[in-house]
Amino acid sequence: MVETSLDVDKAENIAVIDLSGKTAIADYLVIASGTSQRHVGAMADHIQRRMKGMGLKSIAVEGLKQCDWVLIDAGDIIVHLFRPEVREFYNLEKIWINAPSADTTEALSAGVFRHS
Repeated sequence: MVETSLDVDKAENIAVIDLSGKTAIADYLVIASGTSQRHVGAMADHIQRRMKGMGLKSIAVEGLKQCDWVLIDAGDIIVHLFRPEVREFYNLEKIWINAPSADTTEALSAGVFRHS
C-alpha cells in the first residue's frame, strides 16, 4: 500500500529495504523523494490517511512542520520521505542496505569475531 501510494503521488526514487534479520525495529524501510516541501508533505498526508483507512492506529509522524524529511513509523513499516538534497546528505539506503545481519551484530558484541 505504501509503495502504491507513493507511485500514485509521483514520488521519485522509491526504495524498499527488507530489514528482516538486520534489526528488530521494523520489517521494512521505505525511502522516497518528493520534488518540494509541499510534495513531501502531501505524500506524507496521503500515506497517513491510507494507513488509518486500513485500520492502523499507532502511526507516529515527525517532520511535517518543515517537510524536508518526514518520518512515518507504522510499526512494521517505517517510511522516510525526503527532499532530494536532504536524502542525498543522510544517505539512509547506504546505511541499511550494507547493515550486517542481527546475528552478526550480536556475535560481534559477544566477541565471537576477533581480529588476529
